[in-house]
Amino acid sequence: MKKFDVLVIGAGPAGYVASIRAAQLGKIVACVDAWIGKDGKPALGGTCLNVGCIPSKAWLESSEYYYDITHKLDSHGIKASEVSLDVPAMAARKDKIVTSLTKGIESLFKKNGVTWLAGKARLLPGHQVEVTPTGKKDAPEIVEAEHIIIATGSVPRHIPNVLIDDRFIFESSGALDFTSVPRKLVIIGAGVIGLELGSVWKRLGSEVILLEAMDTFLAMADDQIALEARKEFKRQGLDIRLGARVLSATPKEKSVVVRYQDDGGDHSIECDRVIVAVGRKPMLEGLDADKVGLELDERGYIHVDEYCGTNQPNIYAIGDVVRGPMLAHKGSEEGVMVAERIAGQETRLNHDTIPWVMYTAPEIAWVGKTEKQLKAAARKFKTGVFPLAASGRAKAMGVSSGLVKIIADAKTDRILGVHIIAPGASELIAEAVVAMEFAASAEDLSRIVHAHPSISEAMHEAALAVHGRTLHI
Repeated sequence: MKKFDVLVIGAGPAGYVASIRAAQLGKIVACVDAWIGKDGKPALGGTCLNVGCIPSKAWLESSEYYYDITHKLDSHGIKASEVSLDVPAMAARKDKIVTSLTKGIESLFKKNGVTWLAGKARLLPGHQVEVTPTGKKDAPEIVEAEHIIIATGSVPRHIPNVLIDDRFIFESSGALDFTSVPRKLVIIGAGVIGLELGSVWKRLGSEVILLEAMDTFLAMADDQIALEARKEFKRQGLDIRLGARVLSATPKEKSVVVRYQDDGGDHSIECDRVIVAVGRKPMLEGLDADKVGLELDERGYIHVDEYCGTNQPNIYAIGDVVRGPMLAHKGSEEGVMVAERIAGQETRLNHDTIPWVMYTAPEIAWVGKTEKQLKAAARKFKTGVFPLAASGRAKAMGVSSGLVKIIADAKTDRILGVHIIAPGASELIAEAVVAMEFAASAEDLSRIVHAHPSISEAMHEAALAVHGRTLHI
């Protein structure tokens, strides 16, 4: 029987990073993963690299280039004619990027001495794991490890009477493999995934309707940011319908009929394709977590302490299978923390400063608390807001909407939350994360020199605004 110091189950951003870090710290490490790539061969990277974060960003980038050429360049004095769209070529570019990155993880495993076990894992008593090889007829093997890290990720949630058939009705992963532009596309769910996919296909020419069951838009974001985002998405042509509970989706010969209900009654839409993007749930199927006594919470996540330890000795869980946002970078840093604690280090992870990002145009990002959360906690605060309409760099870029908002404690001035809707928000938010990690005040941020002209100046001005000291509005 093979024995390891650390066995990681799952090779997504949480699992493969945990594996590499544990190996760097001198542990004998194996990583089990059952993912099969488009070529029918085992692949590392999990959902994020194969059918999630990375391929969706490739589509977003390609679609934005196309949209800029067909809708924006004219205002810059650039005339383009006979512009054509090659969707299969876009898909091929996406696949090339995915392959490059998944192969890159293979190289990192080899470099760091991580053993890759391509197969399905099942927990057994006594810190043993049964591994059934994928793509082979080999008999399962049993391996043993002193420490086990569960990082099996998540899978899409489904809804009643909407059957995924990969012909008319797709999960988000299937929507990344379209080879033509749907004339009319219905997306069920207007969260991060729905809005990103909606943005892609709207830019490429689809009529996009998003049906969101909740009555509020982007409930997890700050209300002011959500309001600004909805106005911008409406201007872009995304048809977002709130309070819309989908009843069914029925394929016909060449289309699909979606029935939904809202305050106005029952409605139906006939469209070319449907994407179901109603969120994700922990992937625990086949793991037999219950048979080794792992405790789950009321939502089906593995219960862990602040260091990602489960109720079973030396068994940890990280990433999408535990509490907190389902974000790749959150899972990766939990993996680093667990690996370092196994090695005897006192590493901690501050879950209060994990940034969120939506890669729409403009991008949306935030870290820390929203106004609503602070009001619910009866905490007194001050806010500072700077609109991009007053930014010289934004005007030069042709950007008229967006803002940066900073929330600070009313007494101490410590930054409690930063919320951004702007080009490059995914990069700008890092400044806020650093500031909050070092317990900076709004005044601290306002006294840092920001380059001119830049979008980051909006961060500076928002910090000034907390104290009523803006210079450019």
